[in-house]
Amino acid sequence: MSSGILILFVTALAAVFFYSRRRYTSSKLPLPPGPCPKFFTGNAHQLPKKEPWLKYATWAERYGPIFSFHVPNRQFIVLNSLQSATELLDLRATTYSDRPRVWMYTELARRNLNPFNISFSHPYFKTYRTVLKSSLSPRTIQSYQSLQTEQSRVLLDGLHKHPEHFVNHIRRNAATVILYLAYGWKVTENNDYFISILRESLEISAMLSQPGRWLVEAIPSLRFLPSWFPGAGFKRVAFDLGQKLSRLDTIPFNWAKQQIHNGSYTHSFVSEQLLPEDGSTVSAQQEEITKWCSQGLYGGGVDTTSSSLMSFILAMLLYPDVQKHAQAEIDAVVGQDRYPAFEDRDKLPYIGALIQELLRWAPVAPQGLPHLAMREDVYEGYRIPKGATVIANIFSISRDKEMYPDPLEFKPERFLGPSPQLNPRKFIFGFGRRGCPGLHFAEASLYLNISCILAAFTIAKPLDARGQEITPPAEFESPSLIWHPKPFKCRFIPRNKDLLATLSQ
Repeated sequence: MSSGILILFVTALAAVFFYSRRRYTSSKLPLPPGPCPKFFTGNAHQLPKKEPWLKYATWAERYGPIFSFHVPNRQFIVLNSLQSATELLDLRATTYSDRPRVWMYTELARRNLNPFNISFSHPYFKTYRTVLKSSLSPRTIQSYQSLQTEQSRVLLDGLHKHPEHFVNHIRRNAATVILYLAYGWKVTENNDYFISILRESLEISAMLSQPGRWLVEAIPSLRFLPSWFPGAGFKRVAFDLGQKLSRLDTIPFNWAKQQIHNGSYTHSFVSEQLLPEDGSTVSAQQEEITKWCSQGLYGGGVDTTSSSLMSFILAMLLYPDVQKHAQAEIDAVVGQDRYPAFEDRDKLPYIGALIQELLRWAPVAPQGLPHLAMREDVYEGYRIPKGATVIANIFSISRDKEMYPDPLEFKPERFLGPSPQLNPRKFIFGFGRRGCPGLHFAEASLYLNISCILAAFTIAKPLDARGQEITPPAEFESPSLIWHPKPFKCRFIPRNKDLLATLSQ
């Protein structure tokens, strides 16, 4: 780096620091307490590159349920209690429903219309919410129950014939269901073309959004540098990857459009949006909205469901008594001559409690998606500046000892009886106007797959060379915002061979 560029860099960093200090200290009220920052870099040196929610939980023990920290050009407010998250993100949703800009992803790669990142003030925002909530309502998703049932049988068959590849079977199940729901595309092989391109899309998006990877996130003014300027290679990366993402998004959408044009389409989210019941002509704007929402269905539904199912497998290894209790309920209600169906769901309360505990014990997005304060606010005597990034630390909420005694233990019974503990769906699926519209579909998929796996198999610990059981640790990792178990091995022991034989009929 030349001396001129170095001087420019230091000057820009100093300007950002002094601007942010003035910006966030304009009021007499204090910010929430937090760790002591350094002069130039704020608290950036204290933040881990991965799993920041663990550090937030540690800071919450010292500074309380709401604390603050800052990095160059950005102030953070972290909410570690359900009360603070609810009172701000739910009850004051008009103040906290925006998203902070991710400069590499939303601006430089031009992904600002993604449903998860779109600005609250954008005209598409309300349309997205209306369209997705309508298409994923409890009543509407019933039309996909036959698909979910069919794919659960494919999952069971894969676990029976090739149990060592259980992670791949789970990922295929989640992707297949979402692709059919979104586009009407039916997966028929493991190396499916649409699954591969959409998986690539998710990987690129995760890289562009990775915290701490891109300097432009700390110094947004760098985005004005021409792409040929030394050190501005990130702009070329963002442009190229943004173009690639646009191409990948268009492939399944155009396929679905072509099927509609040919009259050979299968009912899906896309066909429902492009063929209105009143027979009206769909505008180019409506097509664009449909394309972004269909991409959002895949982006929001595949990794999350896969993560929960893998966590379920791990939990059954570690808590065999829970597994036995759940299997006993299935045997008593459903019997042993068929698999559980959606009609059995209300008759299986322990399975329902098991799913609630799974969502709490292994939250798929431990810090959720960040919110943005659209105007200055005051809470509990603290000032929350306009433009601050507000994070609900779902990890800390899920381990609140007052709400959930023995929070590290997997105890479905905590949600049963005359005084059940708080249903985690109140915080697991997000808050306010940014809550996940697909929660009903996600819970339905988890119910069917979990109950059918328990009916078909006993999930057991792996064996070492001497035939002794090996207990895998309850360890998780997160290459992005999604948390899932670290790789582990297990065994799927058939419970009813006659029932499994029906999978091949």
